[in-house]
Amino acid sequence: MRSTRRHLLGGGLAAVLPGLPAAASAQAAGTDTRPVLRIGVADLPPTLEPAKELSNVGTRITYSVFDTLIRRDFLSSPDGGGARLVPHLATAWRREGDRDLLVTLRPGVRFHNGDTLAAEDVVFTFGRMMGDQPLLVEAKSYFPTLESVTAEGPLAVRFRTRVPDILLEQRLASWCSWIVNKRAYEELGLQGFGQAPVGTGPYRLRSLRRDQAIVLDAFDDYWMGRPTARAVEFRGIPQVAGRTAALLAGDIDLATNIPPDQVEELQGRSGIDLRSVVLANVHVLVFDQRGAGLSDKRVRQALGLAIDRELLVRTLWNGAALVPHSHNFPEYGDMYLPGRSLRYDPDRARALLREAGYDGTEITYRTQANYYTNALPAAQVLVEMWKAVGVNVRLQVVENAAQLRPAAGGQISNWSNSTRLPDPLGAIWIGWGPGSTPQVSKSWTSTAAFNRAGHALEAETDPARRRALFATMLDAWEDEAPGTILYQPAELYAVRSNIRWRPYTFYFMDLRPDNLSFA
Repeated sequence: MRSTRRHLLGGGLAAVLPGLPAAASAQAAGTDTRPVLRIGVADLPPTLEPAKELSNVGTRITYSVFDTLIRRDFLSSPDGGGARLVPHLATAWRREGDRDLLVTLRPGVRFHNGDTLAAEDVVFTFGRMMGDQPLLVEAKSYFPTLESVTAEGPLAVRFRTRVPDILLEQRLASWCSWIVNKRAYEELGLQGFGQAPVGTGPYRLRSLRRDQAIVLDAFDDYWMGRPTARAVEFRGIPQVAGRTAALLAGDIDLATNIPPDQVEELQGRSGIDLRSVVLANVHVLVFDQRGAGLSDKRVRQALGLAIDRELLVRTLWNGAALVPHSHNFPEYGDMYLPGRSLRYDPDRARALLREAGYDGTEITYRTQANYYTNALPAAQVLVEMWKAVGVNVRLQVVENAAQLRPAAGGQISNWSNSTRLPDPLGAIWIGWGPGSTPQVSKSWTSTAAFNRAGHALEAETDPARRRALFATMLDAWEDEAPGTILYQPAELYAVRSNIRWRPYTFYFMDLRPDNLSFA
């Protein structure tokens, strides 16, 4: 029988999935010899609605709760980049004309509540992002070309785009494409579903306690095979020293967001491995052009020119991070633009400040201390670099993301952008386009040239014209300077040696049976 109730416990701070009574769970754990994987993380998401919680800390967890139709094959890629697409919840897909993609679903896939995956679940998943739901505005920007999603039988779905979209298959394998259970979502609504999510992934939610822990239990009916851990505990441990101490004491098995200055403490420790990967992600700064001192783009340009990024990489990352060639990455393939760079030119920065008539107005730089690895040390160095060219910047450490960017006049704040698709439309366009945080919040309003080129790129299929449009976008972004890139960070994990697990170039933690086992 299909479950018809959901229970929210603890006033919404703890959610328990139906079909997993506490007594039954405890009894099962008593006879289950699989280990519990305990992971120490810097922060936990407030919701597990996969199209709303698109943060680094959110996708780390939702990747194990939900599946996509098509999967990026990270495991066969030497660098963990995952460019090749392979079947997942879909067994096959084919183009029909230049605007239609027909997808065939895998039969017999179970949701955590016992429902069987059907075309209606897929139609609902994408339909909820195509409407006017304001809480999913960022998710909607991942599918700007989507016109309709319709069922063509119980296990077939047709995706139709309003213009030819050469990236549609990549979109279906990327962020926001995690398939949700239609019946559970309609019963609970957006907010309730985020506290009691129902997916098809290898693990299902047992409890969600904000700022404490999120616990997942193995979903033994998982279509890829029985998960190798009986449960996974994501424990919120904000301080790096706390995560390191918990690992050394045996309280956790894996610690995330380990900065390079902790390598000496952990390297050579018996039973502990350090595993690192350069992320398909860049740490960036947002320059709010409404803020005092930042309305003139020459000041914003000067802030970027004053940054010695190579020095930051050497001193803060021990050379493990990378300075990219602007918002422009080799994984774009033919769309990569050679010859670009992030300039360090303090003399030019001083000249621009003089031209702009900058009068020493104090500019506030807000950062969280622990959300991004090395965020606070980088901020402290940046303030000195800006001081060296004559910019008066005051550092303010805030407690949460909501405090980073006030409603108006947020000035400078830190952020990150991920390369969701191997194309500019999956990176700079999602990060800075019409549905992005900077444009929606109005911290960047001088967007006409950038948006015009980006909209044209969505519909363009000719490789040469696509490259030209991307160059126009990048020129406009660099000229208006709504922000700047610092570097591609290296994500370092400290892991018990008996755990066979490989990190990817995203913050996804893949805990499926083919990427997690225990010696």
